[in-house]
Amino acid sequence: MAHSCIHWFRKGLRLHDNPALMAALRDCKELYPVFILDPYLYNKASVGINRWRFLVGTLKDLDNSLRKLNSRLFVVRGKPEDVFPKLFNKWKVTKLTYEYDTEPYSLSRDKTVTTLAKEHGVDVIYKISHTLYDIERVIEENNGKTPLTYVKMQAILKSLGPPKKPIPAPTVEDMEDVKTASSEKHEKEHELPTLEELGHDTTDVFEEKFPGGEQEALRRLDEHMQRTGWVCSFEKPQTSPNSLSPSTTVLSPYVTFGCLSARTFWWRLTEVYQGKKHSDPPVSLHGQLLWREFFYTASVGIPNFNKMEGNSVCTQVDWDTNPEYLAAWREARTGFPYIDAIMTQLRQEGWIHHLARHSVACFLTRGDLYINWEEGQKVFEELLLDGDWALNAGNWQWLSASTFFHQFFRVYSPVAFGKKTDKNGDYIKKYLPFLKKFPAAYIYEPWKAPRSVQEAAGCIVGKDYPRPIVEHEVISKKNIQRMKAAYAKRSANASESPSKKQGVKRKQPAITDVMKKKEKKK
Repeated sequence: MAHSCIHWFRKGLRLHDNPALMAALRDCKELYPVFILDPYLYNKASVGINRWRFLVGTLKDLDNSLRKLNSRLFVVRGKPEDVFPKLFNKWKVTKLTYEYDTEPYSLSRDKTVTTLAKEHGVDVIYKISHTLYDIERVIEENNGKTPLTYVKMQAILKSLGPPKKPIPAPTVEDMEDVKTASSEKHEKEHELPTLEELGHDTTDVFEEKFPGGEQEALRRLDEHMQRTGWVCSFEKPQTSPNSLSPSTTVLSPYVTFGCLSARTFWWRLTEVYQGKKHSDPPVSLHGQLLWREFFYTASVGIPNFNKMEGNSVCTQVDWDTNPEYLAAWREARTGFPYIDAIMTQLRQEGWIHHLARHSVACFLTRGDLYINWEEGQKVFEELLLDGDWALNAGNWQWLSASTFFHQFFRVYSPVAFGKKTDKNGDYIKKYLPFLKKFPAAYIYEPWKAPRSVQEAAGCIVGKDYPRPIVEHEVISKKNIQRMKAAYAKRSANASESPSKKQGVKRKQPAITDVMKKKEKKK
């Protein structure tokens, strides 16, 4: 039977390796590719201007690609549960397809939409393609336990074998018998979003370093894969957090939005590695994709994964509440140039290096300000182009030494760490130009410069640039003792130490849920 189908784009904003889109094309007479601007996900408070601009560019690119196949993207504004019943009726829809998403909000939203679809006689098909593996299958393979170490995760994945190979994008031939009804009314009603739509001030946007979209993602992937020596010797900890141009691939935003399939990335790397000596996980590029899988698995298996309270694997720390400190960190005015330069780059460009994230996360939490990692998580979610629910929550827990990583006594210095890779402070001069006349001896600690040096640099500390909000040497020692107390309390409350624990047992799903899942996945 020929169907009228909606393919619902959410993440997975691409044509290549999109099995749910291919499932929509099977026996399809009319195709409606839809993207919903859900106010819960897309609002000014939670989506910064750079992130929004990336999405706008990505949707434009997707629409262009669909038009080359004689189709187009229909952008719909509203809550999915409100808009779908109208679309089902208007377009006489008989099939809905989408890419599976493991985030808690997505799961509850998809459950609601599936129920509505059934009521309207619409078949629902979803496919797994946002991750390398079926995350539920990973947990099943570990006897229903969530792996809490990377080594354990590697062992499970080894038993599952390599990820599935990606599938090609649909061609004009695939679309031969499929049409997309479109009219001028459609053009107006379902037009692409604009940069102004969320209400952001667009007058002071910075140059777009990383334009959104599948075409840009594939171009960047090709560019990096040609650097075979670099790809084979890549080791994440050896890359620089404060180089003037990125020392890593910056493909993460494209994988987050699904402009680039993780499986395509994985298998392209496999081709480059073939027959050559290369680095291995966890530090290699394959290793970076496995870290993503690791945090996704943890986020599915651990309830309340993005919170401290109610999170069974997270150390309960008595963090301070200090709105002034939090604002100073967020707004790049801590008085530590290295920290402030990183936070400035984050706000201007939407991306900072992995080790730069380590520095500012440690500073906000256990290192200096002793503020709850959930506050940092919110800021990163708004400002990072690659802000990903599972990875953001997992990394903040790791860097605050709350979960996964337990060496809370290893603290990043907001002065010495940056000097290792940028003695002259060129990175600081780029992002905090008002400090650029300070000599290298003082650029990381301008408050130590004699008054005459500050005057010559045209920047007086305490007037033109803030004094440090804390004394790192003193406060970091105090905070280590506070973390020690939190750990002691945890050990007293638990029968086993969190660092020894290999996994947490998940509640078994009801058999009816399992049956429903099998039926839906057909």
